[in-house]
Amino acid sequence: MQKRPLARPFLIVCFCLLLLGLFCFVVVVSLLSSLDFLDGNNSHAGEYYALSCFAAVGMMLMCCSTELLMVFIGLEISSISTYIVAGYRKTEATATESSLKYFLLGSFATAFFLYGIALTFGATGSTNLNVVANVITHTNTPVLAIVAVAMIVIGIGFKVSAAPFHVWTPDVYQGAPPPVVGMMSTAPKAAAFAVLLRILFSGYAIFQPRWAILMAIIATLSMCIGNLGALLQRDVKRMLAYSSIAHAGYLICAFTALPTDGIAAAALYSAAYAAMNVGAFTVITLISGYKETVRTGEDYTGMALRHPVLGAALSFFLLSMIGIPFTGGFFAKFYVFTGVLHAGHVKLAIIGLANSGVACYYYLRLIIRLYSTPQPNEPTSGSFTAAGRPDTLFTQEDGRRFPGYIALAAAVIATLVLGVWPGRFVATARTAAIATAPAGDATQNTVNDPAALR
Repeated sequence: MQKRPLARPFLIVCFCLLLLGLFCFVVVVSLLSSLDFLDGNNSHAGEYYALSCFAAVGMMLMCCSTELLMVFIGLEISSISTYIVAGYRKTEATATESSLKYFLLGSFATAFFLYGIALTFGATGSTNLNVVANVITHTNTPVLAIVAVAMIVIGIGFKVSAAPFHVWTPDVYQGAPPPVVGMMSTAPKAAAFAVLLRILFSGYAIFQPRWAILMAIIATLSMCIGNLGALLQRDVKRMLAYSSIAHAGYLICAFTALPTDGIAAAALYSAAYAAMNVGAFTVITLISGYKETVRTGEDYTGMALRHPVLGAALSFFLLSMIGIPFTGGFFAKFYVFTGVLHAGHVKLAIIGLANSGVACYYYLRLIIRLYSTPQPNEPTSGSFTAAGRPDTLFTQEDGRRFPGYIALAAAVIATLVLGVWPGRFVATARTAAIATAPAGDATQNTVNDPAALR
């Protein structure tokens, strides 16, 4: 007997729940690591936690809305909260610079996104994605709608720090507190990618041959600029900032794939990158403390020899970012590049694989530093003591830091689960991909018919 197809509202709920779970995971992990970070420096701790929760609410509104104006409201709630917490350490000049740059450039990018919404309304008479898709599919396509897509991609491109809209990323990551960077580099990006998935694959699906070329160009620029920039960095947070630009490029590659392949690959990559990146910044938070006296790669020399658990955890996350098997990063890249190849974009897949090889150098360079014996005249992880972190990081007396270790364990487990058992997640995301197609149009029929995707 033939199985009855799942109801469309149920699929929409499944798609949203996947993303909501991801946001909750990232925010909880970052807040747990913040308990240690704010210890002794918590004059405005209440505001910090409230703004982090407001940011999470904004992300949830973004991914669950089919109305572009509601997406914009959610985007602003998330963005403004993040602008503020990026400058949480008011006495640090770099923190103020980070917040100001993020605010100014973020406002500029928001104008592009809002202008794209206005052009969409002018072209279709609506800002509801289902109505937009129906109008564009069944009427002559106005040039205004094509310009609207370009404006929206520019606005979202800033939020995900994709090249050439990435110039804010290294300075903001360097000045913002580590737990804030762990959250802002993962959850808001996942929300922005979810919005872009829904806008492109649902509202403007008929334009896929056109916007797929644009996404391929952005992906290529992001991967090349991100990896080449990371090679030149001594500061670990700046290195991870350029790394995030490269990872945005890998994820954008999924937008050039066929609908179900691309949406499932993008969902898995967002989850895997969120787990390993928030985990890496949790380690940095535990290592560097509030004043961040441990910054450069040289400062990490020998850290794994003195603190094996932290060194092993950071090495594991870096290996996952490379894409080593049995980590979440491996299957994330596997599904992305497989989808790109199925769509016939062989050159883009080759560029992505080549950039993954380049990325091995700066990730492995830091891992080697972690397990190297410090030279007598070289800065070492002994600066942990100057940062207020004694050698006995894992003693019972140090119970105040226990929440940070819980956050670290959660990130490790999530990265392992996605690396060992990604099938269930991908199957759910692939099935929920039907929710991004407007009811009754050609796009949904293509998504429902696996033979049409081959």
